[in-house]
Amino acid sequence: MFPTPVARTVAPVRIGYQVLLPIALAIWLLPLLMVALFSVKPDADFVTGNIWGPPSRFDLLANYGRVFTGSDMPRYLLNSFLVTVPTVIGAVALSCMTGFALAVYRFKGDIWIFFMFVAGNFVPFQILMVPVRDLTLELGLYDTRTGLVLFHIAFQTGFCTLFMRNFIRALPRELIEAARVEGVSEVRIFWYVVLPLMKPAIAALAVLIFTFIWNDYFWAIVLTQGADSQPVTAGITAFNSQFRAAYNMMSAGSIVAALPPVAMFFLMQKHFIAGLTLGAVK
Repeated sequence: MFPTPVARTVAPVRIGYQVLLPIALAIWLLPLLMVALFSVKPDADFVTGNIWGPPSRFDLLANYGRVFTGSDMPRYLLNSFLVTVPTVIGAVALSCMTGFALAVYRFKGDIWIFFMFVAGNFVPFQILMVPVRDLTLELGLYDTRTGLVLFHIAFQTGFCTLFMRNFIRALPRELIEAARVEGVSEVRIFWYVVLPLMKPAIAALAVLIFTFIWNDYFWAIVLTQGADSQPVTAGITAFNSQFRAAYNMMSAGSIVAALPPVAMFFLMQKHFIAGLTLGAVK
C-alpha cells in the first residue's frame, strides 16, 4: 500500500538512488547557481558572451550596491512587506474564524459554504485577470497597495479556511464540550480554548502564505504599475531598459528579493514542520 523505504530495498536500488539523487539535486540547483553567478559578473561578460564561464572580475559589492543605491529596490522591498504582512495577518485571522465556524458548528448548508471556499482554489486565476482589474478600477483601488492586499486576502482565505477547518476538526471535541458545560461563551471558547491549540497550524500557514504572496508576480504586474505600489517581484524588471537588459543587476535583485522568505522559513522552521505533521501519526 505504501512505498518501501529505500533503506529496505535491494542493493541495486539503493545504489541507483544514491547516485541519481545528487545528480537530480545538481540539476535542480543549476538555475539558482547560475543566477548567483550572474549577480557577481560585470556588464562586459554579457557583451562578450561569457555566460557559463568564471567572471572576468568579481563585481559583488558594485552590483549589490547599485541594487540598493542606484535603483528603487528599497521602495519595492518596502512595498512587498506592506502587501505581504497585512495579507498574512488578514487571511490567517479570517481563516481561523471561518475554520472554527465550519469545523465546530453544524447547520443547514454548512457543507456548501465550505465547498465554496474550496472551489475558489480550483479556478484558473488567469481567467480572472480582466474582471479583477476592472473591479479595482471601478473601486479606485487599481495601482494601490490596498487593492493588492484586499485581493490577496480574498483569494487566499479559501485555501487558509480549508487548512484551518481540517486542523480544528482533528482537535479533541471534548475540550469544547467541557467548556460549554462550564458555561463558557462561544467567543471565549474560540479565544482561550481553540486558538492556543492552533499555534502550530497558524505558524505553518503564515509561512506558506508569506511565501505565496511575496513571490507573486502575475497579480503584481496586473494590478500595479510603478515604484509607488509595485512589489519587488515586479520591480526587478525595472532593470531592463528599451535596448538592453542588465542581467547582472536583475540577478542581484533576485537574490535580494529571495532572502526574506528564506529567512522567514528558517526562523519558523520548527513551527512549520510541527504544523504540517501534527496528526500525521493518527
